[in-house]
Amino acid sequence: MSENIGDGRPAATVVIVRDMPAAPPHILMMERAASMVFASGALVFPGGAIDPADRALAEALGLDGDVDDIAARIAAIRETLEESGLGIGFDNVLGEAQLTDMRAALADGASLAEVVRAHKLRLALDRLVPFSRWHPAVAEHVTRIFDTRFYLARAPSGQDASVDATENVRLFWSAAQDTIRRCDAGDGRIIFPTRRNLERLALFGSFEAMAAHAASIPVEMVRPWIEERAGERYLCIPDHLGYPVTSEPLGRVRRG
Repeated sequence: MSENIGDGRPAATVVIVRDMPAAPPHILMMERAASMVFASGALVFPGGAIDPADRALAEALGLDGDVDDIAARIAAIRETLEESGLGIGFDNVLGEAQLTDMRAALADGASLAEVVRAHKLRLALDRLVPFSRWHPAVAEHVTRIFDTRFYLARAPSGQDASVDATENVRLFWSAAQDTIRRCDAGDGRIIFPTRRNLERLALFGSFEAMAAHAASIPVEMVRPWIEERAGERYLCIPDHLGYPVTSEPLGRVRRG
């Protein structure tokens, strides 16, 4: 049964993880274009709003499970291909030329269902691991309110990410803690949910460890709230969902 959470627009995002030898895993980050209404100029994971066509494909697949979750996985696959050129969530070996054609078709307005049919693809939705779900409260005064499901996915081998030059202007791979340090040094900015998720991801040394951790904690809605502590206002999240940092002074919070 669908869950109605009010004003939040359903969205999906995916943390794409590339294991590194003798080093923390790298995560794909993208800098949103300054022209974007939501999180302009911020460093984010690939993702975006769930389109009606994503939900239509989820319903057409006739799979067991929550159709909202299935639609979100489809949106995460589509948005990743549109924004980075990477083909995650497919049970096919995809070459550079094929990925380029698929990405161009989406840019021209094709749905993921049409791309799947044209290229005779098989979706592998189970390769996206549920990680978290965030829905900011209206009181946070964010630019737009999204009900966003976060997933983990292993970076596909033999594929290169590239900017779309429309929604994003820079892509790079970086360890979670390194991205936080980069932003603290002034080379980029991250909004509150991204920072909290990067802090959580930084606890683990591989994709498998991240996925095992995610599977051990039920995905609950993270709805930040504001509370006053010793005369200072803080933005807070629950302390039982695996996040090592659960509050931040409101004056330092970056929001969308």
